[in-house]
Amino acid sequence: MRRPLFRAPFLLCSALLLSTGCESMKPRAVSPSDGTATATTTEQPDASPPSQVSVPDAGAPAPDTTATPSPWQRARVGDRVEYAFSAHRGRPGSDSGVGVAGHVALEVVSVQAPWAWLTVTFTDDQGRPLTHPRLSQPRVLPMRMEETQPRKEEHRGQRSTEQTTAAGRAWDARRYLDDRRPSDGPLQNRLYAAEPGPLYLTHGLLDASTTLSGFGASGSQQLTLVSFRQGTGAAGTVPVLDPAWGPGTWYDVRQELSGTSSVRRVCLGAERGFLLRKELTGPTGDAPCADFQDAEVKPLEEALLDTVSEAVSQPQQWPPVIAGTAPSRRETFTAAQHPVPAVVFEAPSGEGAERRVQVTTYAAEPWGAALQGLAEEARFTPLADAMFRAPPKGKRVAEDSTALTGWGRWVIDGGK
Repeated sequence: MRRPLFRAPFLLCSALLLSTGCESMKPRAVSPSDGTATATTTEQPDASPPSQVSVPDAGAPAPDTTATPSPWQRARVGDRVEYAFSAHRGRPGSDSGVGVAGHVALEVVSVQAPWAWLTVTFTDDQGRPLTHPRLSQPRVLPMRMEETQPRKEEHRGQRSTEQTTAAGRAWDARRYLDDRRPSDGPLQNRLYAAEPGPLYLTHGLLDASTTLSGFGASGSQQLTLVSFRQGTGAAGTVPVLDPAWGPGTWYDVRQELSGTSSVRRVCLGAERGFLLRKELTGPTGDAPCADFQDAEVKPLEEALLDTVSEAVSQPQQWPPVIAGTAPSRRETFTAAQHPVPAVVFEAPSGEGAERRVQVTTYAAEPWGAALQGLAEEARFTPLADAMFRAPPKGKRVAEDSTALTGWGRWVIDGGK
């Protein structure tokens, strides 16, 4: 079966088996909260799923929000939150597994209305860069401070209120506990400040943990607030949008499936603490991402937790080692006008006249200059993936394929 080229980044990654050589540092144990909770009150559970919010034209003026001003409208350079993170995946029948741990910091580095520019940086506990390829580089994130459509934040599970301490401060907090283990789902535990205040970057998140369960899954991931800081109010210098986490960029993928050819465009945006993702098929016109209506919506803090989960579920080294493939070769992959140094893997399957071979191409250096401006999610998935029919004699015949064909920025470095 052919592997898909680009998986949706907002889905929680399932546990994958990794080789012994991928073993990383031992992560922290997951606990509901590092704070001291008192005066807990349980409220009625909310089992409804989070709403999918439609976002109109990315360039449209914001509606009048004077009645309920957002803290994003008061964003200042230097506003910062930092979380300790850990993630772990177990191996069936073994006490060992693979894990990663460290700190992640979000900081406002420039405010040029209507945009606040953030950096997202993963480090070890001593503030040093991590060696994991997915977490080794800081990312740039342009966040629209205005909203193009009002949204109500919703959480799954049983809700309770409590008082807790985190990052040296007492907080009135709300806990949301969603236990889907009886149906082989995960246990999700979220703790938010009742009033986000200086934690507005992540909607007031104090602690978040997810414990996997069912279908042989074993593992967890966690974020815990360790510090926060309020900024000075200076304008700051707008950073170059490279390496981009995703918002502010787009990329195109050509698909050849069952004899039908199409081009899929992925547009990525962000506003007021939410990441937006929309896929378009067919002509998109001169404006690459002019409309985010019906986009997928993910809170920034959940996107951070997913990034940690993806990091521990994917190869701990690069280029990846793919079991069952022939020795890799190196070549140049070209997307539009971008020549990209690449590594190619071939995986044969079948016998006789039904022999097939899957050819998968990855960037040799996912953070290399050749991929400047490309969204992170497209750097660590195959640049191209094709299935060929391989008769005993003669040339291979292409069947289905996907390939990255181009990318760019719809939010320029000046914040327009």
